This record gives sequence, structure tokens and C-alpha cells, in this order.
Amino acid sequence: MTETALLVGGGGREHAISRALTADSDCELYACASNRNPGIASLAAGFRQVDETAVDDVVAYATEVGADVAVVGPESALEAGVADALDDAGVYTFGPRADDARIETDKAFQREFMAAEAIPGCPEFAVFEDTDEACAYIDDYDGDLAVKPAGLTGGKGVKVTGDQVTKEEAKAYLRDSEYTEVVLEERLVGEEFTVQAFVADGEVRPTPAVQDHKRAYEGDEGPNTGGMGSYSDATAELPFMSFDDYTAAVEILQATVDALDDYKGILYGQFMLTADGVKVVEFNARFGDPEAMNTLPVLETPFLDVVTAARDGETLPELEFSGKATVCKYAVPDGYPTDPDSGARIEVDEESAGDALLFYASVDAREDGLYTTTSRSFAVVGVEDTIEAAEESAEAALAAAGDGLRVRHDIGKPELVQRRIDHVADLRDE
Repeated sequence: MTETALLVGGGGREHAISRALTADSDCELYACASNRNPGIASLAAGFRQVDETAVDDVVAYATEVGADVAVVGPESALEAGVADALDDAGVYTFGPRADDARIETDKAFQREFMAAEAIPGCPEFAVFEDTDEACAYIDDYDGDLAVKPAGLTGGKGVKVTGDQVTKEEAKAYLRDSEYTEVVLEERLVGEEFTVQAFVADGEVRPTPAVQDHKRAYEGDEGPNTGGMGSYSDATAELPFMSFDDYTAAVEILQATVDALDDYKGILYGQFMLTADGVKVVEFNARFGDPEAMNTLPVLETPFLDVVTAARDGETLPELEFSGKATVCKYAVPDGYPTDPDSGARIEVDEESAGDALLFYASVDAREDGLYTTTSRSFAVVGVEDTIEAAEESAEAALAAAGDGLRVRHDIGKPELVQRRIDHVADLRDE
């Protein structure tokens, strides 16, 4: 039976989702997004250019194409209530309703929820609506802090004292901002990793761990970005982790789902492997970008089967993976993230990608070619038996990137991975 699916969103994450959905011949895909992603448009039976947060427009398009199910990619759409409206219109949506999406969209709620429900891995934190009180807390706190606006900031709003800024700079940041609520929490020291899970009816189906690289420049230097690239191993865990570390993260996801009660969609846990075990950096209510591009290409269980099982109230299928490692590297506009060269025409030679996968992200597809926006342009993903081989595949594929684009070449290289292993060994006195 053919299922008509609507995909909301037009980034690299959504290109990966569209590829996973259309791998099933029983899926007829339609998509809508504020930008016309050429990769998604090439896979979809129809594409409507609308803002992802324009709830009525999205529902109208879903109704027009006769969508049976929907998948929502970006967090902004979830916060706007797109999943609520589609569900209410009779289109089963694999994505949380706005109240449940608060696990991502409201960081104050996230931490208070974790504390109230005794979710493991919650760091010490405090929530403030008054800037002066927050600044006084920074002064009095014995140690370094992560300063987090409570709302969505696209992965770029967090400042960490002792790492990115001084305490004085953190206070100036708060005073100069227009944030109405801020979360201050202990700085977690260790190695970050992500585990994403498919969730419905209380069931949690985890995927392999991924490590993202937020810093703009090689050697983990520069400002935070939406993510410059990421890697996963052929196993569920990463080289610097034990399987027990991975299991601890999955148990935190299960405890969170149990407490949320009727959550559906993707739950993304960003964790820090510390000297004291696994701690929660944050939760997201959707696939990560770039992490979706590591996870979905190695998922052998049809994505559509998971969505329809969730819709039909059936037990979610156990997920099967190819046992391959992946390395993802983003090509971004010159000047990204502080002063990106938006509107520059770029050439992307898809043939040069070779055996690697190419996922379009935030590009403006015009009649005369592709143009940059203020965000990341496209990603290449190597999928091989080892991280080292996957990195070499991704690196070779970057020949597809022409002038005007920048890449972090060090992601996935053996030297960087070994530094992660050594760091955790030092933390654990091994």
C-alpha cells in the first residue's frame, strides 16, 4: 500500500529524511519548506515553498496532496505547533506536539522537568528572569558556568565561562541581550556525544552514537555554529566510549520518555561523558543536523515502517543498521557563522562526490544556479567500514565544493579521534 508522506523542512537533515523515506517504494513524498532544497525537490512528487512555521499553509498543503503521514524536521515548526495542527487535521505526524517539544524549545522547562522527574544526568542549574540576579549568581558561583537562553537560538546562543568567555564577558552578554529568561548551569567537562531515538507509545529505539563538532574552525577553535560535521563508528558506541556509557545514555532517554508519557517522534539526547559518568547537555525534539546525515544512511530498517507502526499503534520495529562508520563534513559560506557571504553563486559538482553521499542544506536554488544563504550550504558523508576510511571518502568528495565555501577538514581524522580517546582516558585516570 502506497503511503503519501509530507516532509516539513528544507535543510540537510530533511534531505537525509527524504532520502530515507523514498528508499521505500511504497512512499510518495511531498515536501514544503521556506527554501527550495534541490536535493529534496528531486526526490519529491511535489514541493511547496512556504515558511515551516506557517501552520495553516502547511496543513493546507498536506490536505491538498492527501498526506497520510508527516515528518517534521526543524524545531521552529514544532514550537509553532505544526505537529499539533497536522494531527488535528487527521495527518499522523511523527514529531512531538508543541507541549512535548518544550523538552527542547524551553531550556528552563527542560531542566526543571529533569529535576522534578529525577531524570539521571541533570547538572546543577538555576533559572533567572532578572538579569541582575543572574549576574550576581555568576559572580558568586564557585566554578565555570554554561549560560543558556531559555528559548531557541539555533545552537549558537550558549556561552561557557572558562572556555569561550570570561565571567565579565558572560555578564555583559546577558546585559546586552534581550533574553527574558536564562538558565545558568555548571560547566560539564568531558567529551560530548549524541544518541537519537525513534519514540512512540513509550517505546524507545536508539540509534548509534554520533559526535558533532560545533566550533567553526579546525582544532575546535572559534565560535559555535549549527555544526560543522560529525562522525559515527561501525558500533553503537564511539571510540572514546564504552558500551556501558552508551547504555547509560539510552537509559536516560527511556527515563525521559517514561516521564513525558505520550511523546512521539525523535528524541535527541546530547550528552557529556565526564569523569562522573554521563550527563545531559540538552535534549532536542527532532533529528540533529548534521547527526541525521550520519544515522539515516546506515539505517536498514525502512523509516516509513517506523512511522506507520507508530501511527497504527503497533510495536515499533527493532532497528537494524549496516555496521558502517560515517563521517560528515559541511561546506559553509565564507565568513560563516559571524559574517557569512550570503547570495554568492556557488557550483556544486555532484559527480565529484564519488562514493560519498551529498546532502543539500541551506542553498537558494534559482533558475540560473545555486546561491549561498547565511547558513550551511551542503554536506558530504563518507560511509565505510572504519571512521578513517569514511573520513577519506568524505574528504575526497569535497572536490564538489567550489570557490566561496569553507570546510573543517580535521573532522574524523585519526589525530582528532585519538585526542578524544586520550581526553577520556585522562578524565578516568586510565
